[in-house]
Amino acid sequence: MTASPTQSDDRLVGPDAAGIAAAGSALRNGKLVAFPSETVYGLGADATNDNAVAAIYAAKGRPTFNPLIVHVASVGAARQFVEFDERAERLCAQFCPGALSLVLPRRADCSLSLLVSAGLDSVAIRIPSHPVAQALLRQCQLPIAAPSANRSGAVSPTRASHVLAGWPDPQADGPALIIDGGACAIGVESTVIDLTTPTTTLLRPGGIALEEIEALVGPVVIATSDDNAPKSPGMLARHYSPDTPVYLNATGGKDGGLFLAFGANDGGSSYNLSPQRNLREAAANLFSLLRRLDALGANSISVAPIPNHGLGRAINDRLSRAATRAF
Repeated sequence: MTASPTQSDDRLVGPDAAGIAAAGSALRNGKLVAFPSETVYGLGADATNDNAVAAIYAAKGRPTFNPLIVHVASVGAARQFVEFDERAERLCAQFCPGALSLVLPRRADCSLSLLVSAGLDSVAIRIPSHPVAQALLRQCQLPIAAPSANRSGAVSPTRASHVLAGWPDPQADGPALIIDGGACAIGVESTVIDLTTPTTTLLRPGGIALEEIEALVGPVVIATSDDNAPKSPGMLARHYSPDTPVYLNATGGKDGGLFLAFGANDGGSSYNLSPQRNLREAAANLFSLLRRLDALGANSISVAPIPNHGLGRAINDRLSRAATRAF
């Protein structure tokens, strides 16, 4: 937790005790705070405060039918809000804290705002492992509702500077404070697993591979996109999108556009998710490189094929939702 603010902006605070204390105070006062996790930066609010949660939807321009993930510090804290079954126990023992979100039935006495569930009888809950996220949760003593800290549908942020780019005007509705914890290690959002029915369902691939989950709980059904009543974030058909059109499974730039390579056979591109074809490196670089290429003002961004296993499944999910069409 040694990173320092990257730009001159009064909203930026460091990940030290003073910065964490200021962010915790802001959350308790119903304000929004952007903070780093191991996956991406989140736009956080007190998950028990209806007005604060509503401010997330307003700041992002997010449809209110799209539920939020609630972050808590421990499994014990999660049990205050949701009902665990044997599958949840097993997955939490292996992957929590970490890049896993579980959709579980709300407890009858759940104190979370109903807005986090978007009208559903379930809650998506996560225990982050990032030390800054953990410090913030323990300091504020609140569950934190936190989608990615970007405008709805845009590319997710993996650095504090990306959050600032989304809300450059301090007077606009957005985060009151941004904790600069440096670059996110994983770089794609958490895996979301639905455990509200006997069928274990993957709602969103992410930082924990599907293969690892199936090794613990058996076969997992993969959900399709849902633009009407999604059970978790990341299920809308178009999401994570730069302004520049994106094309997939390419071997080079389209009509003079930019090419985002993967592996040593880079087609002469200066931009490569991972020259060594390392999926973890590619995931960590994905959103940052999409943002960089989007800023260059080209007519298109073409992306090389990515293997569809492990973290590659999460990368392909994000790319498919960002893409205009296949190459």
